[in-house]
Amino acid sequence: MTKKQKIRFFLIVLAVLAAILVLLNVVRSTPGHHESIQTAMKDAVLHETHKIAFFGMEVNPGLISAFIVTGIFLVLGLIVRFVLVPRFKKIPGKIQMVLELAVGLFDNMAKSNSPHMNRFLGAYIFTAGAYIFVGTLFELIGVQVVTTQGVSLSLPAPLADINGAVCMGCLSYLVIMSGGLIANGLKGVLKTLKDFSLPISMSFRLFGALLSGALVTEMVYYYPLTSYGFPVIVGVLFTLLHALIQAYVLTTLTSVFYGEVTEKSPAKAKKKKEKQTAQNVRA
Repeated sequence: MTKKQKIRFFLIVLAVLAAILVLLNVVRSTPGHHESIQTAMKDAVLHETHKIAFFGMEVNPGLISAFIVTGIFLVLGLIVRFVLVPRFKKIPGKIQMVLELAVGLFDNMAKSNSPHMNRFLGAYIFTAGAYIFVGTLFELIGVQVVTTQGVSLSLPAPLADINGAVCMGCLSYLVIMSGGLIANGLKGVLKTLKDFSLPISMSFRLFGALLSGALVTEMVYYYPLTSYGFPVIVGVLFTLLHALIQAYVLTTLTSVFYGEVTEKSPAKAKKKKEKQTAQNVRA
């Protein structure tokens, strides 16, 4: 192929691509065919336009996602408890090894950040971390539902809804407060209440991170120039990155603050040590 033929071929390819983009822009700008990018991004934040019918009520798509993810965890929990656990061996297989590594990771995090009380903490941060991770990856499945307006919609991540993020942040805060109450009584509660902004920061950190990925992906999908192949890379990378980071951040913050409020005061710790010493002497 000569130089002129290469240039001609290149110009033809550019002309074809330009024609395709023009046609797509015409189709996308047709009234009633697609909503504007402003409307799409606003609905991704507020969920005012697209609602799902649920037992006679109109609810946000994130609530349906939360129910599905919770159901998945309940089924998996029953399978693990009644099918896999009775078959565990001293020499673990692949599935047993993965489960032990996951449980050990969060158990060690709980013990290192809260050496005084960590049994319940380990179970909670494992559940919360797994829910955030799986719930964030859930949007990659692309479960399609029909809204009350008759529009097909892919279900988002549960925590991409501000209500889900606030619930997760407040639940983590209540776990921290309950640990302080059990360990140090009212002093532990007051110590927790000093960080009154903690549930707000946890909630909006989750919501902001997941929403930023959703908005970037929405913009990439919306414009024809970037809607071929590129959304797959952007969507998967943003989703995986947010799933890992947000699961790690929330579990770390929860375990650190839980460890602070459950830490025994020096006088109380000394009294407990003296009591244990007296019991040992009597024995």
